[in-house]
Amino acid sequence: MAGVALLIILYLTTGIASGLRSAANVVITPFTWTVNEVARPVGHLLSGVLNYSDVVAQNKRLRYQLGQAQLQINENSGAATTLGALGKQLNLPFVGNLATVVAQVTATSPTSFSATIDISKGSDDGVLAGMPVVANGGLIGSVLSTTHHGATVRLISDPGSSLGVTFGNGASSVVVTGRGVNNGLGASLLPLSTVIAPGTLMITDGLAGGLFPPGIPVAHVTRVLLNSGSSTYGLSLTPTADLRHLSYLDVLLWEPST
Repeated sequence: MAGVALLIILYLTTGIASGLRSAANVVITPFTWTVNEVARPVGHLLSGVLNYSDVVAQNKRLRYQLGQAQLQINENSGAATTLGALGKQLNLPFVGNLATVVAQVTATSPTSFSATIDISKGSDDGVLAGMPVVANGGLIGSVLSTTHHGATVRLISDPGSSLGVTFGNGASSVVVTGRGVNNGLGASLLPLSTVIAPGTLMITDGLAGGLFPPGIPVAHVTRVLLNSGSSTYGLSLTPTADLRHLSYLDVLLWEPST
């Protein structure tokens, strides 16, 4: 009887436990589904946040790389422009064997009353006051003053500038003066017997004691000015060098005594 009773108890216990487990599954399953459904979008959200941070970091890196590439392009373009300007500047056949110092224009101050520029080379580079300064095309002026690492150049268009030039076969000389940056150059008191026409090239005469060596192009004649009843005439001239767009130039290491 005791064994029969034990078997009955075990049977009933197993059946009841199985029923309880089934009931528990019925109760717990909805909660499990709810937790999964809630946890899934939260996981996606966290993943999206992490991925967004990666995208932001990658965009920063790409912008930096793009900026570096653009900077390199700009530097290459600037170097090409500088090389082109220097190439033109070094093409100065009229300089001959004279020693030169290449300088960069650092400042300009052209007005109707004054026409000067500042350059990047000075006395420490051998540049002295009075030395001629040339650029692609011809003479642009002379050194007015210097510092250790810079100098001021007076352009030939400055109203205070004057220089002796010659033309044709070199038999005649005339003094050319500045009229201001926007007014070019001028000459006066040429005898009526002097034969000259528009387009004539004026070059430095290089007379003994002159301020410039001979043969440097200075200007072309644009107009011959003749006043009625006058025994002389004047000239209007345009510099052979472009005085308005100077970037690099050459200082000739030349002094009148040499």
